[in-house]
Amino acid sequence: MARIRVITDSACDVPEEIARRLNIDVVSLSIRFGDEEFIDRVDLSPSEFWAKCKASKTLPETAAPSPGAFQAAYERAKNDGCDGVIVITLSALLSATHQSAVLGAEAVKDSIEVRVVDSKAVSMAQGLMVIDVAELADTGATLDELVNDAESLVAKVGVVAMLDTLEHLIKGGRVGGARALLGQVLSIKPLLELKDGVVAEAGRQRTRAKALVAIAEVTKAHAPLKRLALVHGASSEVAALEALVADVATQKPIIVTDIGPVVGTHGGPGIIGLCWMEA
Repeated sequence: MARIRVITDSACDVPEEIARRLNIDVVSLSIRFGDEEFIDRVDLSPSEFWAKCKASKTLPETAAPSPGAFQAAYERAKNDGCDGVIVITLSALLSATHQSAVLGAEAVKDSIEVRVVDSKAVSMAQGLMVIDVAELADTGATLDELVNDAESLVAKVGVVAMLDTLEHLIKGGRVGGARALLGQVLSIKPLLELKDGVVAEAGRQRTRAKALVAIAEVTKAHAPLKRLALVHGASSEVAALEALVADVATQKPIIVTDIGPVVGTHGGPGIIGLCWMEA
């Protein structure tokens, strides 16, 4: 029976208790507020991050992990007796994290086999892939089987979210296909999705309530689902959105979780959305 370690990065927003249970090793990105730097999920929890956003005059920035941080994770897997490693990173078009994972793998190629998969996603769209692959790894699946599973899931996951403010996204330069939103008055709630690994506009709604309905409808169009997650950054709309998708056919129970500092840096406070994996 193969022992394969699943490794990811902290942009995936997988809840800590799930990562612990499935033995997923999470390599953290860094978050900077001006001259202050924090290691995501180590020095800064999601709740601390949102409190800091409120108090800080400067908007946060993110930085990818170094290749050395990934190399250390691969070496931990080797020392734990693992036969190989699969790494599922956030979209290579959004961050240098994927490149760091690949460079880190080069450094250990003589001691342990490492395969790096670009999720072309972020937040729990990436996270649901990580969970699926980690559950399969728990059954003793081989590295090839896990890579095949991960690659097959890239086209099955999606995310749609409502922004409460565009300030963070504009400042972070991650607008991509959503650039057309920039001239809009902020009373309009923009919806964003990931398309081919980059952020794109998914529509606009005039109120929060309408935006939540639109998010739910987009998600329902992909049902039946294997997995579903509701993600948010200090949003007061969680119960309302959860109620709107209560009847969605999904094989696994819905996961409700915080958006962490990495995605929160670009999405801003009040962001809320749904991530799914098609059955």
